[in-house]
Amino acid sequence: MSEETKKSLVPHYIIAAIVLVIILAVIFWPKDAIVEPEPLVIPPVTQPLVEPTPEPEPKIEIEEPEPYVAEPVVEPVIEEPEIEEPLDTSDGAVKTKLLTLSDYDAFARLLIDESLLQRFVVMTNTLAEENLTASHRVLSNPEKPFRTFRQADRDWIDPASYKRYSPYVEVFESIQTESLIQLYQEYKPAIEQIFAEISSPRDSFEEKLADAINVLLDTPEVPVPVEVYTDSVMFKFADDQLESLSGPQKQLLRTGPENMRRIKAKLREIKDLLAL
Repeated sequence: MSEETKKSLVPHYIIAAIVLVIILAVIFWPKDAIVEPEPLVIPPVTQPLVEPTPEPEPKIEIEEPEPYVAEPVVEPVIEEPEIEEPLDTSDGAVKTKLLTLSDYDAFARLLIDESLLQRFVVMTNTLAEENLTASHRVLSNPEKPFRTFRQADRDWIDPASYKRYSPYVEVFESIQTESLIQLYQEYKPAIEQIFAEISSPRDSFEEKLADAINVLLDTPEVPVPVEVYTDSVMFKFADDQLESLSGPQKQLLRTGPENMRRIKAKLREIKDLLAL
């Protein structure tokens, strides 16, 4: 038998020997004795210790704090109260504002330039007391004189005399009532101050203004022509009832029936807006 054949049979001899040993052990093993077989100790399979691969630590990104920038300190804005300019009560300012209320250039020629507010206050107070004062009128006198005509040995007011007052009435009618009231309200503090200097503390200027308007509105309507007579000084009404009227009412009669109607209509508008 060759060496290669011998070498190839070696594993078979070993296996056969092991099988024989097992058979002999089974045949000759004592039957009565029960011996607990020693537990087959199977050595634990030891696997090579593998060090766990450490997980990479999470990269913690630390945000750099933004540089601190101090906010600018804003000083509180303290609004100073508006200081109202004092009202200009000069004659030039008053007249300028009055002239803006009318489209008629004649208004400038009719207004008196001196002490307009004082004249208005005194005139109103005098009218309320049913009197007239030539020294405190706010409008100039008509340029044309008062005229009469004679008929049947009696004197009558000439209708031409009524026309003297037409420019005044036209200016008065052209003024917008709302604008006039606004101007009055603007100057009311100055007006009341002037009124306080000439009146009793118990009196109210608006009450006086209402009384003055009512005096004129109470003037009666009379037919024309109107008879008058002269006492060598001035003309008087021949009708005693007309002559007994107050000075302001007789003056309104001299403007003529048509002019008086227009003046009264404007006065009613003013009275209604002022709620007098």
